[in-house]
This record gives sequence, C-alpha cells and structure tokens, in this order.
Amino acid sequence: MEERGASETEVEATVRTGEQIPARFGRTGFRRNFAFEGEWRGKRYTTKQVEAYAIPDGDGWLVITVLTRYF
Repeated sequence: MEERGASETEVEATVRTGEQIPARFGRTGFRRNFAFEGEWRGKRYTTKQVEAYAIPDGDGWLVITVLTRYF
C-alpha cells in the first residue's frame, strides 16, 4: 500500500467511514478524501483521495486493491 501512497490506517478509515461506490466483479468500493498538504513525487498537493476495493469476509472486508489520487 505504501508504494501507492496510502497507509494501513488510511485504508482502514476509508473502509469504515468512506462513501461506498459501485465496483465490478462482485466487489465494493470505498472512497475517502484526506487533508494532505504535502509533496508526492515532486509535486505539492492539498488533498489525498484513497479508494479501496474489497469483498465481504466474515464480519469485515478483505481489501483487494487500493488506489490513491492527489489533487
């Protein structure tokens, strides 16, 4: 996850409190924006958006893919 720019804490927060979005292949997407005010790959950004795609797993979710966008 870190090579994609998201921490485990951010992914957990995204799944717990982010908005649910439709996804393909029987998965559920979650999206959440975080204040960033930092630099990523040489550019400065104010917001980081984390998207996590997961499948139900018992009482929780198994995250399959994480995407991170900066703006």
